[in-house]
Amino acid sequence: MLSILLAVVAIALLATTLLPRLPLTWWVVRICEFPRLQFAALATLVAGLAPLTAPPWSWWSLGASLATLGLQASRILPWTPLWPRQVKRTEPGQEPRCLTLLIANVLTSNRHAETLIGLIHEHRPDLVLTLESDAWWQAQLDEALNEDWPHAVRVPLDNLYGMHLYSRRRLVDPDVQWLIQPDIPSIHTGVTLESGDVIRLHALHPRPPAPGESEESLWRDAELLLVGKAIHEHPEPTLVAGDLNDVAWSRTTRLFCRVSGMLDPRRGRGMFSTFHARYPLLRWPLDHVFVSEHFTLKAMRRLPHIGSDHFPMLATLCYRPARADEHETPEADGKEHQDARETIHEGREREQKP
Repeated sequence: MLSILLAVVAIALLATTLLPRLPLTWWVVRICEFPRLQFAALATLVAGLAPLTAPPWSWWSLGASLATLGLQASRILPWTPLWPRQVKRTEPGQEPRCLTLLIANVLTSNRHAETLIGLIHEHRPDLVLTLESDAWWQAQLDEALNEDWPHAVRVPLDNLYGMHLYSRRRLVDPDVQWLIQPDIPSIHTGVTLESGDVIRLHALHPRPPAPGESEESLWRDAELLLVGKAIHEHPEPTLVAGDLNDVAWSRTTRLFCRVSGMLDPRRGRGMFSTFHARYPLLRWPLDHVFVSEHFTLKAMRRLPHIGSDHFPMLATLCYRPARADEHETPEADGKEHQDARETIHEGREREQKP
């Protein structure tokens, strides 16, 4: 009986691993891209137990679990220190060209604002981006940050998609846009560095594919790819940051990087998993910072728990256009650009079912 059960588990793991390869946007398919590390750990356990069971079930268990482990490792290894770093490290002496960004999905119902505010004052980032922040959060942040972070874009909402941007640096033509869905905002602005250079920032928080949120990933995918397409068409020093409700290794996020030419500073450094803060065994990287080839990375870290279901992220990036050629910029082929255009068009045309 144990032999059969173990084989069924191994085959189920392999089937779940292969499922996201289907070109489907149903949440039950796309969500299988999230727990790749957990699936790999389970496959390792099954492979270790397989020799203890009787053939032919042991062969099925071992073969399916090793196939699962290989497929999952091919996706997650780039986000470990075993892989080459995609974004080069900043050399000393570049402080006027550097920008520190703190990203925090605060969880609207969380009322421990003092914890986040303490971290902000401790690290004194140039930019603070909060997600899920409503009018209550705005009142707390305004009182604490207005003096030292005087430049702000405020979008207080009580639908879990409010966002606020506070900056110590002058913002250039800040704009709030509703790219795909009328209740999902995004912030787009220029940011003036201490050196006088101006870079571009896109702050995003698309709706996730999940029960109670969206039956499909279509609208999330369309928003990410729409921003990626705009970056491709207007190449300039750019950062994309936010809770993208997608993992770094997903089909959509990898396509976004190829379409936009953006780089992931976590590649070759670690996963920096930010969600779920309360469940260590169910945790993956949902909060992201992507950079164009003009940037190097000085530091990146996950910050302590703030009472939310997400950990905050802190990253210091430096504008170093002279080193752009050191990076291998991802590029999309013609079919991938066409796939992106079709996804954007469908996302704009179809309304999400209530």
